[in-house]
Amino acid sequence: MTEALPIDEAIAKRMQSKKGKELYGYQKNAIDTIMSRIRKFPEGYNLLYQLPTGGGKTVIFSELAKRFILETGKRVLILTHRIELLGQTSSMLTEIGVPNKIINSKVKELEDSDDHWCFVAMVETLNNRLNDEQIEFADLGLVVVDEAHYNSFRKLFKHFDSQILLGVTATPLSSNIKLPLHDNYSELIVGESIGNLVGQGFLAKAGTYSYDVNLRALKVGINGDYTVSSSERLYGNFLMQEKLLYAYEEKAKGTKTLIFNNGINTSKQVQAMFEEEGYACMHLDNTHSEKERADILHWFHTTPDAVLSSVSILTTGFDEPSVETIILNRATKSLTLYHQMIGRGSRILKHKSAFTVIDLGNNARRFGLWDAHINWHDIFKSPQSYIDGLYTDEEIEEEFVYEMPEELAERFKGGPEMTFDMAETYAEVTRMALRPKEAIHRSMSQHVAMIQHASDDYWDAVAIVDLLGDDIKFRVKQYAKCIAKATANYRSWLEEEYTRNLKTSLRHAFNDEE
Repeated sequence: MTEALPIDEAIAKRMQSKKGKELYGYQKNAIDTIMSRIRKFPEGYNLLYQLPTGGGKTVIFSELAKRFILETGKRVLILTHRIELLGQTSSMLTEIGVPNKIINSKVKELEDSDDHWCFVAMVETLNNRLNDEQIEFADLGLVVVDEAHYNSFRKLFKHFDSQILLGVTATPLSSNIKLPLHDNYSELIVGESIGNLVGQGFLAKAGTYSYDVNLRALKVGINGDYTVSSSERLYGNFLMQEKLLYAYEEKAKGTKTLIFNNGINTSKQVQAMFEEEGYACMHLDNTHSEKERADILHWFHTTPDAVLSSVSILTTGFDEPSVETIILNRATKSLTLYHQMIGRGSRILKHKSAFTVIDLGNNARRFGLWDAHINWHDIFKSPQSYIDGLYTDEEIEEEFVYEMPEELAERFKGGPEMTFDMAETYAEVTRMALRPKEAIHRSMSQHVAMIQHASDDYWDAVAIVDLLGDDIKFRVKQYAKCIAKATANYRSWLEEEYTRNLKTSLRHAFNDEE
């Protein structure tokens, strides 16, 4: 470690005397671990630190900056990509006694002053100043990169090749798989897991409810995630809007709810639908002015059962502990975004130790539950292997199991068995050396018995057949899988044939009754 430069004694005393919030044990351990690596590699070394959303990353790197300044006599620079995080970070530093300065668009150059020992800057602003050679940092020893998984920071690395560079993120997986984090960071330090933080009472426990959604209509864009346009088409249609409302009323009614969408039009439709149903709901996106955003968030904070429909803007730099339900009204292929969205509900309160997650994008099936164990070291070393190992949308949909809506199931109560296991029936007819189509015939016979019990006449029965469309589709898909003939055209033809023959069988059944 190079010799420490002298810090003004009054400043040093003020920094030492000012205490912020009492650090938790895992936060102290993280600071100790990072400082030990810094002592071993005092310059030109890049470290990456992982800690879940809600674990207190800002608290940790602020306290770390303070200890680094006092120990080394060198200055610290903290980089962020969101303007909201500038003020939050500066306030945290001030609270613990670290003299700091925000470098925003108004700051054209740095005056030669010993008053500031830590600087907080946004990527683009600082990059412009450095490229124009308007800013030069004296005695800079540590650069902290918040939300380090974003690739916008890479352009700055060339300016800080002799400093310690510490990246901090909840998900050490690059936003661009072609630019892996291990290209820029030599080592990953993994903090407490979500499961441990939940178990110790630092984060709220998530109860996840998944509603199956067919995502075949979604397209993947150049950034590797689903496009906004295809998401708007899927999530903006009437059936998906109805599914969202049904899920909310079944699992979240009367709770403060934050909904994440992948398009502004969808979000506005969500707001209109909820308001029409009599729920207090507002919409927020990045086109709102700073004042409009502040007003909406104030309304959300002060309204007990508020529903806020948003588009991406609240994934980082937003803290509202009173959120009780998170609804993912979108699908994503980004593990980072998945964790960021759910993390908005994970803050604990005196009377809140759990929250609800409603998944309308098959996200939990793709990534696992939010608090499931993740081997971050493996992902850091081999990100492509992790991506390749995720379930595809087709594989996820193969695991869907049809569940009859309660209102529809009510019609069949007191009658024949409503469930039918196509795979088991197929195996049985095969053992009996019968034709495979016998499984379809048995399924249809069971449907006839069900529908006949619930119908007054043939026309009533035909109406019920239309309501059973998803059940028919699921049985046909299972049958096609059994016979290894799973093309979309074949399934579509078989669904139509099944429905047509079912209606014919029902007509014969009602005629026989007469």
